[in-house]
Amino acid sequence: MKLDGNQLFSRKTGFPGPRLRKTVLKHFRVPGDQIATAGRQFPISSRVDIESAIDELLQSRTGTRLLGLFSPNPHEPISLAQLLSRTPFGIEAGPLQYDEIDIGDTQPRRCLKNALWLAWEQDLPFAVTLSTGGRFGFETGVQVEIAVPIGEEGSKFSQDLFRNLESISGKGATYRGRIISLEAHIHHMGFGSMVKVHRLPKVHREDVILPRITLDLLDRNVTGFNVARPYLKSLHFQARKGLLFYGPPGTGKTHTIHYLASQLPGHTTLLITAEQVGLLGEYFRLARFLQPSVMVIEDVDLIARERTHMHTAWEEATLNKLLNEMDGLQEDAEVLFILTTNRPEQIEPALTSRPGRIDQAIEFPLPDAESRAKLTRLYSRGLEISQDLIDQIVSRTKGVSAAFIKELMRRCAQFQFEISRDDALAPAALDAALEELLITGGALNRRLIGGAE
Repeated sequence: MKLDGNQLFSRKTGFPGPRLRKTVLKHFRVPGDQIATAGRQFPISSRVDIESAIDELLQSRTGTRLLGLFSPNPHEPISLAQLLSRTPFGIEAGPLQYDEIDIGDTQPRRCLKNALWLAWEQDLPFAVTLSTGGRFGFETGVQVEIAVPIGEEGSKFSQDLFRNLESISGKGATYRGRIISLEAHIHHMGFGSMVKVHRLPKVHREDVILPRITLDLLDRNVTGFNVARPYLKSLHFQARKGLLFYGPPGTGKTHTIHYLASQLPGHTTLLITAEQVGLLGEYFRLARFLQPSVMVIEDVDLIARERTHMHTAWEEATLNKLLNEMDGLQEDAEVLFILTTNRPEQIEPALTSRPGRIDQAIEFPLPDAESRAKLTRLYSRGLEISQDLIDQIVSRTKGVSAAFIKELMRRCAQFQFEISRDDALAPAALDAALEELLITGGALNRRLIGGAE
């Protein structure tokens, strides 16, 4: 039976929520100093699975009551000790509160924000609290506390309940296999979460235009390594791996990561940008919890630049945090690191010179003639381009990036629309697009879009 928390809400001033404290003590039938609590914090990505596990463990127990809780410190996890203490800033009973959580499905999932269950294990009373909280004002963790009467029976029950809770929630697949990042993200429809699910377009193998040597390295070190990982683990080789993608801007590093994410079934991909370095610890925690996982750190030179180029102690502390977290992973951790940079010469040697951190560097060069022809066909979309025009594009775009070819084809389509709205690309449209990108816009424009110097 569920009891609405409003029935326990106190309107008295002075010590908030005295009726809630009395209700909890009445449930236990012992004084507050005869109650023991134990707590565990789980990654925020397990929020849905933790709540489902609690429901599964408690739904069959008769007399279970579910209460909503209100804390004066909304960014801190709720403590049972605070609930049971006589303080002017205690926990109040209130209505059940829910957050709408985006988990990558069509509809968001409703999750309790702060809740208290009062239940029985035969003649043993116990309580369970669920709350969210974390550092920097972000909800980076899910706090679960269990309260039982002091004694061997209560202690054993508490340990068993946590063990069952971890076992059930650990099988959850809420974010497993998704592409996620940690952000203070509010959806345009009103629901939000610390975990953002990225819905990236599927990239097929034929859409990845790279030199053969680069593709071979990718196959061996990503998909090939994933297939061989169980065998390597059986021989006691480490299951984690680090890759460094380097090359000029616009050469396909991020595009390739999107492709690889679709080629690793069952892997959770964590996308980390430079502004999220304060959450590195939480990301590594997620990588362990959701393994097999892929950690992508883009523009890693901003986090791990060579020490002599650092200007503050915070920069060096961030670098040390990254190195320590990488070293702290167990050898059997199924975590793949992919670090990207446009400036490999600025990376701290300690990151690249020690095995177990970066095991393979993969260059993403500017596209050669064959690649530029393939890119032209790929990005032409619905435009019809003759072989003669493709040859012209290849000869006139030496030294440009893949991003430049993509933008060139969009400009061609716009000029074609202005000329005749015919799907067959006219030479005049190509000439106008190249003129605008390479000459009219000047040297700065060429650099901005990856054009030849």
